[in-house]
Amino acid sequence: MRVVITGSNRGIGLEFVRHFLKRGDTVHALCRSSSAELDALAKSSRELYVLHGVDVSSPDASHRVLDHLGNETIDILVQNAGILEREPKLAPSIESIRDQLEVNAIGPVLLTVALLPRLRAGSKVTFVTSRMGSIGDNASGGYYGYRMSKAALNAGAVSLARDFAPLGIAVGIVHPGYVQTSMTGGHGDIDAATAAKQIIERIDQLDMGRSGKFLHANGAELPW
Repeated sequence: MRVVITGSNRGIGLEFVRHFLKRGDTVHALCRSSSAELDALAKSSRELYVLHGVDVSSPDASHRVLDHLGNETIDILVQNAGILEREPKLAPSIESIRDQLEVNAIGPVLLTVALLPRLRAGSKVTFVTSRMGSIGDNASGGYYGYRMSKAALNAGAVSLARDFAPLGIAVGIVHPGYVQTSMTGGHGDIDAATAAKQIIERIDQLDMGRSGKFLHANGAELPW
């Protein structure tokens, strides 16, 4: 299987790389900047291809990725790149909201559309989203930019699921859980390796019947 992963230099993204390589897949790891851990994996595996300098919010990201892939088709696309900016309650800034919308929602959706020529019937696209994008589950407020961006990502992913259905391409929308990464300051209920493993299980189960559903990494369906 040929797997393309954004935001692959650390956290859950890096664990995706490890898990897919371990099971024998060919992995294209995309990131804004590489890391010592990702570089070490690249040196030890002939099935890992790293492309750094990929900012999903940049207009030239799709051109760089398409040039990198050449004529290769994508079996699994994991849109994992994302940012979280902590904002004072009732004091969000336009810049913070805009940045999170561009990286968390607009960029991943547009990059997926741009990569459509490399997808085929049977390909799978999975967006790593967040429960914080759920309107029905919001009981604590705050985090305006992050919540808005993940809600926008969910909306875009559902539209892609509908539009990709005639092409036989399934779309997953998965919340990883509260994961111990640098984004959460090391706090969380599970580590990144466990989250990646669970999301890959959801990807393996993803089919046209499950396309467009909002799921927890443990398989539970979440409210919009």
